[in-house]
Amino acid sequence: MTKQFPRSSIIDKLVLNKGQAARPPLFLVLMGAIAAIGIALPLVYLIIRTMGISGEQLWEFVRRRQTLEIIFNSIVMAIVVTLLSALIALPLAFLTVRTDLPWRRFWAIVTTLPLAIPTYVGSFALIATFGPRGSLLQSWLAPLGVERLPSIYGWPGVVAAIALFSYPYLLLSVRTGLQGIDPAMEESARSLGHNSWSVFFRVTLPQLQPSIVAGALLVILYALRDFGTPSLMRFNSFTRAIFTQYRASFNLNFAAALSLMLVVLVSIILWLEYQARTQAKYYSRGSALGRKRQLIRLGPWKWPALAFCSLVTLLCLVLPIGVILYWLLRATAPLAVLRSILSIALNSAWAAGLAALFSTLFALPVAILGVRFPGRLTTLIERASYIGFGLPGVVVALSLVFFGANYAPWLYQTMPMLIFAYLVMFLPQSVGTIRGSLLQVNPRLEESARCLGQTPWQTLRKVTIPLVRPGIISGVALIFLTAIKELPATLLLSPIGFRTLASQIWVATNNAAFIDAAAASLGLLLVCTILTLVLLSQEQYST
Repeated sequence: MTKQFPRSSIIDKLVLNKGQAARPPLFLVLMGAIAAIGIALPLVYLIIRTMGISGEQLWEFVRRRQTLEIIFNSIVMAIVVTLLSALIALPLAFLTVRTDLPWRRFWAIVTTLPLAIPTYVGSFALIATFGPRGSLLQSWLAPLGVERLPSIYGWPGVVAAIALFSYPYLLLSVRTGLQGIDPAMEESARSLGHNSWSVFFRVTLPQLQPSIVAGALLVILYALRDFGTPSLMRFNSFTRAIFTQYRASFNLNFAAALSLMLVVLVSIILWLEYQARTQAKYYSRGSALGRKRQLIRLGPWKWPALAFCSLVTLLCLVLPIGVILYWLLRATAPLAVLRSILSIALNSAWAAGLAALFSTLFALPVAILGVRFPGRLTTLIERASYIGFGLPGVVVALSLVFFGANYAPWLYQTMPMLIFAYLVMFLPQSVGTIRGSLLQVNPRLEESARCLGQTPWQTLRKVTIPLVRPGIISGVALIFLTAIKELPATLLLSPIGFRTLASQIWVATNNAAFIDAAAASLGLLLVCTILTLVLLSQEQYST
């Protein structure tokens, strides 16, 4: 006898074919709401501070030439950085996943590692190598009569530095998307007479759109909130101006006003991304997902491909490591210096690991609510999760210092407060990668599980999570790699005596102890390399 299932179990709790959203499970809504409320705390702080300015003063502050220049610089810089990152990341992702590129496993690893290098370390390496005076390149050209090179400061330096060390955000997202596309779809297109280029533009690229959008969104938000690179490159962006207001004028109200402008800018970007997001379906995961895909033969094009991968690796990895080793080898006892930072490296790994764990736990329900249960509340929760990533770390940290000192002194300068700051800032990294993977999962697979009597929790655990595992792993890696490099929040919120590699690099650099800074930088790279190897071991590579 065939078992009959209640109509309500299919209609009231599942996503219908007509696009109507079902009522989301309560536990998902609660976790998403907790994340949204936590992210709102820095905004409340900014509003309170900005209210200390009169309306006339605020209007004059907004319309002044310096403020308009900051807005223009930040917007154009973020757009150019994102485009340059895409020009690097898209070819690398395709070459290391879909082609017979020689040593592609090696290139997949080394082209991801620049994500482990803080932008302030990478910027210093670029300045030390290509700076106008006193750099390595200028000293080599001095015998030829070259006394000064073109300036790297300003636009060229800030765009190059941020793009070279943030493109892996887009690379990881696109690579996850490529691995999630069912090869049967491309095989069907080839059987209909389409060549490789036609298959790529008509089948592969449309399926990659969620992953490209998610990765590009992370890059543009990272460019807007980066502090180290604009400071070193003397580029007047939002973050540098906010820091100047805090440190130079001690005017917290006007600094909060600048921060609130940055929040508005991030909100506009998120709104544009939401409006541009197509309503087309991207389902590409199904029963044929486990099939091996045929690699594209590069033929003579393998040499330009190898040259491209080598150039990216040289600029983004070899150059910073070379500068680090140069200073480290100047120490009288390099091994002793490295051993001295072992406990600091463990502190960094512990804090970043907790940040990745808790951020992913809250990112999963946020992504599921936004994709599977679209509605005003769920869309608001998903969009709100990106706001924290658009805030500079110093703003998030100072807002939590304000709330901790006034309302929760027992949490001030404790590990939970530091992890909470990381969650506020880095949650969208995991939301974006999980969302991209979830859009590739056909909801009929989850509907089938529900029709077989599985509860929402069982469906999530047995069906949804295994299918979006690549996105979850990428999200964990992104949060870990970003949290371990975070500087302002770590300096202001860490427990007393709790030092991390990022804070050690900053303190040592300010004290001109470049050997200690080099040792901490090398330790940071080693920790992130280990994690990257674990991450890439989970990726699927055709043989």
